Amino acid sequence: MMNTQMTPAKTAGDTAAAHSRWQGHKPLSHVEIRKIVFGIMLAIYLGALDQTIVATALPTIGRRFGEIENLSWVVTAYLLTSTAVTPLYGKLSDMHGRRAMVLIGIGVFMAGSLACAGAPNMLMLILARAVQGMGAGGLLPLAQTIIGDVVLPKERGRYQAYLGSMWMMASITGPLLGGVLSEYLHWSLIFWINIPLGFLAFLASREALKRLPRHERPHKLDILGSLLMVAAAIALLLALTSGGTRFPWSSAPILGLFALSAALWVVFATRLLWAPEPFLPLNILANQVVRTGTLAAACNVGTMIGLTIFVPLYFESVLGLSSSLSGLFLIPLMVVSNLGSIVAGRGLAVFRHYKRVPMLGLCISIASLVLLAWHPYQPLEIVVLHLAAVGIGIGTVYPVCTVAVQNAVPRHQLGIATGTMNFFRALLSAIIVALLGAIVLGGINLRSGGGLSVETLRASAGGADLALLFRWVFVVAAGFLAACLFCIIRMEERSLPGRADIAAAASSGAPVSAE
Repeated sequence: MMNTQMTPAKTAGDTAAAHSRWQGHKPLSHVEIRKIVFGIMLAIYLGALDQTIVATALPTIGRRFGEIENLSWVVTAYLLTSTAVTPLYGKLSDMHGRRAMVLIGIGVFMAGSLACAGAPNMLMLILARAVQGMGAGGLLPLAQTIIGDVVLPKERGRYQAYLGSMWMMASITGPLLGGVLSEYLHWSLIFWINIPLGFLAFLASREALKRLPRHERPHKLDILGSLLMVAAAIALLLALTSGGTRFPWSSAPILGLFALSAALWVVFATRLLWAPEPFLPLNILANQVVRTGTLAAACNVGTMIGLTIFVPLYFESVLGLSSSLSGLFLIPLMVVSNLGSIVAGRGLAVFRHYKRVPMLGLCISIASLVLLAWHPYQPLEIVVLHLAAVGIGIGTVYPVCTVAVQNAVPRHQLGIATGTMNFFRALLSAIIVALLGAIVLGGINLRSGGGLSVETLRASAGGADLALLFRWVFVVAAGFLAACLFCIIRMEERSLPGRADIAAAASSGAPVSAE
């Protein structure tokens, strides 16, 4: 295993390199940084809200259009486009600036919301959701990139935690808003609400990002490479979201989509080798920190999303809770994960060996999942404590991986590096969710088209013990967090420069190299 400790020579070299990246730029004050960060937080909430507000309104939408069988595509269409365009936003922001791409993303999202609210049938609603996803897919990675533009690496974790708090708020308020608006008013209001919020987010971002320093360089967009990557991702996601539900995993459509995706990924990899300026620069892909940090973040976020989907089913089918109580007892997992993110983010500015915080947190999370797998029939209060322990460990990974990856690339490649990390996080999340779904559905021999719900689980289980199925869900989740821990251990721990380091390097005449 490689040595990840920082020697004095290495630390000095890293600080000099960091000084080079920040050469000619006076660090902004914390007041100026807060104005920029708070200016984009509403845009983050906007994108995160629409991932959760729709879920509780889906039954009402299905009854309105009389097409329950196509209801899953309302979610799938959004997932496909938002995932596929994420690295594209990052690359374009490196070329044309963050402010322009944030405003474009908000504008596209609002246009999609208008189309959703006025959709006359299910097909138009699904297409409009795809447009929404094309706008939302850039909001989080661009926000992370903007923080990388204005905040020195050692101080960056505290601001990344602010973004995490917006996602937590959306995950709590979204389902409540969706249920109330669709049940007591009208389902279209879950989309109309995006218009005033989007308008405020547009104004706030436009004004706040005027202060943003510009680092874009002239680039050529690899159109063919971007199309190949988007097509390969869409084919893979279509297979993952349709397998086991709309079609059996061994059916010709699913196997054909997997084969098509594999072929497109091979062609895309070939394009990276031969393109004059490939869509994903090879120096980013060859960067050890980017590789391990991206994989760790992907395993971590994918596990979190998988648990938020399957733990409520576990609460209802194994512990016998109602759907409302299942949502309520999921809140500790999400709230405590945000607390873990804040702790790890603050630790970046305090601890030299900043990896130790997520390493300790992940060990706690893995142990808690193993205990849940060992005895899934534990009392509710003990289960909630275990989930809180899982959440705190998961939360510690997010700021550390994001800051480490951004710290490892030149500033003019922050956009594509952050976009690539978010792309693979979303892609692996879909894979983990599909894998967990295959475990549950395969364990009860649910036929294709049955869907995943408490009713279908109980009806198909017969005399089977559902706790045994969720035992394997917890085992697989623990396995992915173990893979995350392994990647963090392997990730090179480079020094994170702060204001004092940059000032010291400048006063000592540290060499400045071109990026």
